Amino acid sequence: MTNVLRLDGVDRSFGDRQVLRNVSFDVVAGRMTGFVGGNGAGKTTTMRIILGVLAADAGQVTWQGAPLTREVRSRFGYMPEERGLYPKMSVREQVIYLGQLHGLTSEAARRATDGLLERVGLAERGDDLLETLSLGNQQRAQIAAALVHDPEVLILDEPFSGLDPLAVDTVVGVLRERAVAGAPVLFSSHQLDVVERLCDDLVIIADGSIRAAGSREQLRSAYTTPRYELVVESDAGWVRDHPGVSLVDLDGARAVFDLAAGTDEQPVLRAALERGPVRAFRPVTPTLAEIFREVAQ
Repeated sequence: MTNVLRLDGVDRSFGDRQVLRNVSFDVVAGRMTGFVGGNGAGKTTTMRIILGVLAADAGQVTWQGAPLTREVRSRFGYMPEERGLYPKMSVREQVIYLGQLHGLTSEAARRATDGLLERVGLAERGDDLLETLSLGNQQRAQIAAALVHDPEVLILDEPFSGLDPLAVDTVVGVLRERAVAGAPVLFSSHQLDVVERLCDDLVIIADGSIRAAGSREQLRSAYTTPRYELVVESDAGWVRDHPGVSLVDLDGARAVFDLAAGTDEQPVLRAALERGPVRAFRPVTPTLAEIFREVAQ
């Protein structure tokens, strides 16, 4: 696959403090890649190296198999965590201006800007100064600025910060459209519920090192102990004493439990049926937050 943004063995230090260690992962065309980690884990530094704002001490970043150049990076769309637009310019004026900086004609930049402002819900605020907008609407304007030149790759640092749930849905829709159209999308967020809903692939970083990377399905199967939910008619407390079972939650007739490696779930089901009717018995899909806690600790 050629349309891949690839980081291979990237290191970076500030003075004697190493903040990235052998960072390697892919961002694939047409897929949304969530990039998660705690404060200071190295997410923003990684994104700045991709964009050329910082240089790597070792390793390389490639797009379509070739090292990144200034011309290639000009075709990327970037949204920094810190808002970078001009507070005393109108929203429409500066998004048009940024489109022209990326090589669009005045008319093309205007058409793209008007379409994006409509899409992100800012059409009626386009002539307002940025500083008069709420923080959430400023974030929407920042999204429009990152997309105005129809970028080949999107790099977004905390794009959902300050957005209410309806605005999150709007931005998610815009980003998904770009991914479906073929752009690789890398975004960081501390809102794990949004990442869970949005990402196709996931990269987890902690202390400057990649702890896990892959599709959601791969990570769920690789990093989580098998977990099941059992619902019976009577008390389910007997489950805690069943061999190989580690009880996670018990609420009367409902039990959630983990199984030790190599333990089959069917004996637990048979034991439940011997005691009476079973209303539910199903595997529990781990959440992203649970996977993150497991691999980032």
